[in-house]
Amino acid sequence: MIKVYDDKYYMQQAYKEALLAYDENEVPIGAVIVCNDSIIARAHNMTETLNDVTAHAEMLAITAAENFLGSKFLTDCTLFVTLEPCVMCAGASYWARFARVVYAAPDDRFGFKKAGDKLFHPKTKIENGLMEKESSLLLKKFFTKKR
Repeated sequence: MIKVYDDKYYMQQAYKEALLAYDENEVPIGAVIVCNDSIIARAHNMTETLNDVTAHAEMLAITAAENFLGSKFLTDCTLFVTLEPCVMCAGASYWARFARVVYAAPDDRFGFKKAGDKLFHPKTKIENGLMEKESSLLLKKFFTKKR
């Protein structure tokens, strides 16, 4: 079987979600969830819009994917996100049991790595660095504009 889309394509789709967040004056983080080579959920940060601290891109995408599949487990899915997940999102990813989580840029302040790697399910493969430069630049641009 020929694979039409690759990880870079899916991260580009997550980045497009981050651009939507940027345009909505939200912290520009985007996420997509892929299952069987199809995007089944996409989201971007909406914490300001929804006045909800839990409305992170990952959380919204997880809920959408679980609803789409009719299952609370996403064991055959990959989460692509433009920034290293925070502890809350990593914990939700643990319970969702992703096959893989791929994130672009590290988050030295609030990323899950500050709390250790135990926040993801032991079977989940974690990968990072794909489109790191673009995602980091978008975040820097956003916070420079805010200051």
